[in-house]
Amino acid sequence: MQTKSHFSVLIIGAGINGCGTFRDLSLQGIDCLLIERGDICGGASAAPSRLIHGGIKYLETNEFRLVKESAMERNRLLRNAPHYVKALEVVFPAKSWFAGLAPAIMSYLGFKARIKERGALLIEIGLQIYDFYSRKVKALPNHSFLNKSVLRRDYPDFAPDTVAAGMYYEGRVTHAERLGLELVQDGLNANPQSALNTYTKIVGKPKGKSLTLEDSITGEKRDVTADVIINAGGAWIDKVNADLGVASHYMGGSKGSHLIVKHDGLMKALNGRMMYFGCKDGRFNLVYPFFGHALVGSTDVPQKDVDDAYCTTEETDYLLNAVSEVFPNIHLTRDDVILTYCGVRPLPRSDGRDIGDVSRDHSIGRDVLPATETPVLSLIGGKWTTFRAFSEQSADAVLALLGRPRELSTENLAIGGGRDYPIGEEAIAEFLKKSVPFEQDRARMIFERYGTTAAAFGNSDDTPIASLPGYSKGEIALICKNENVRRLSDLLLRRTSVAMEGLLSIAAIKETAVIAAAALGWDAKRTKEEIAFAEADLKRRSVESARPAKAA
Repeated sequence: MQTKSHFSVLIIGAGINGCGTFRDLSLQGIDCLLIERGDICGGASAAPSRLIHGGIKYLETNEFRLVKESAMERNRLLRNAPHYVKALEVVFPAKSWFAGLAPAIMSYLGFKARIKERGALLIEIGLQIYDFYSRKVKALPNHSFLNKSVLRRDYPDFAPDTVAAGMYYEGRVTHAERLGLELVQDGLNANPQSALNTYTKIVGKPKGKSLTLEDSITGEKRDVTADVIINAGGAWIDKVNADLGVASHYMGGSKGSHLIVKHDGLMKALNGRMMYFGCKDGRFNLVYPFFGHALVGSTDVPQKDVDDAYCTTEETDYLLNAVSEVFPNIHLTRDDVILTYCGVRPLPRSDGRDIGDVSRDHSIGRDVLPATETPVLSLIGGKWTTFRAFSEQSADAVLALLGRPRELSTENLAIGGGRDYPIGEEAIAEFLKKSVPFEQDRARMIFERYGTTAAAFGNSDDTPIASLPGYSKGEIALICKNENVRRLSDLLLRRTSVAMEGLLSIAAIKETAVIAAAALGWDAKRTKEEIAFAEADLKRRSVESARPAKAA
């Protein structure tokens, strides 16, 4: 554990808001300590729909500022993190021409109205606004419209009553957890006085300005003080504030569950694109290709106990049935589900509103550590797409408190493996020839996983792992040594895409445990514990472990 006892800023929570703010402040020369009770991006930040999107659905709640910000930030991420944020074609089908226009107009005028179905004309209006907001930071083509004859040709599995569809572009993040890791690494590299402590929590009550931290793996404790405290605990913000002695009621979390589905017919029907569609209940859902399978999402369920969130059997069945609304001839069952995951969105309190109407925008709650003048800033809301803008807002609030100027902007600053990223096949081939001297396909795979940081793996042992032939022993060892891996689950669930690819097996757990143990100095007892912990994680993510929802 880092031994420094005072920092300018203590950030509690290494989800995407905490990681982004840590990077921004460290780049401004501010020494920060980032602590996380688990691993980097191990909570809700590991459980999104993995879209970097402008948020077309927020037009329905008249959140035009958020849509504008989201569209611009999406385009910035496509430029700043090209190794993980990729363009994604999206098809938005309609089963009528005029549905939804009347309630949309009423909502815009301030009347309470819910849109249950979106007709082609309403979709066209929304996409025109979308294109307009994207113009300032242009990175994607404008939308187009597909008529019925084109749909029948390209998407024969669509519901027969589909009359037209909008086709537009969003971004997708191939490996969200690694993007969060790279933000932290950028911060640590920019400021040697900043530090990261994972698997670390606050214990006991504050002693004036001093807080006691405990490492849950080693049991080590130490006291720290800070000039400013940032609570980036996500859905746990009120619980974290309670640990600080601050009474707050900021949060009202919503659980979102997703499925990874293995089904050849569904993959063929998608034709390489994402389907974004409204269901009979009025909710939006999506399905798109993801690591060779299909990602289906998502639910939006109020969640009282953040620590008891899991994907229920009802949610699994709901999402499988949702796919049949857009592709009625494709019948999915629980046997097609290879992985489930869920997270609790860090939404503000709903105060009686339907959870779907709660804003996805971000804000900062301001409190003070009891009996001190130490500010406590709570980062409420936010999402993957807008994390940079929210981090900038949060960092500016801290800089104002510290009386420090902003040294640089992160608007056009590349992240991690997106730095010096080669553009075009010729430039990529030249980079790989110089930096990753493996067989061509293998070198390309490493590049797609790590961007320009792939060069770090160029001299590693490229012997394949028997149960994971797409990964090498040297690759796994380097990740363990250089990327703050403290548990085997960190490696399998977040530093690599093993779980998301549907490759997480008992054999893979045991083989990688041997490599991790050698790299990290684990003894036989610790290695056995890590295997058991990872096996439990695997079981929690299987559809067989899903439970019915608790009665209200």
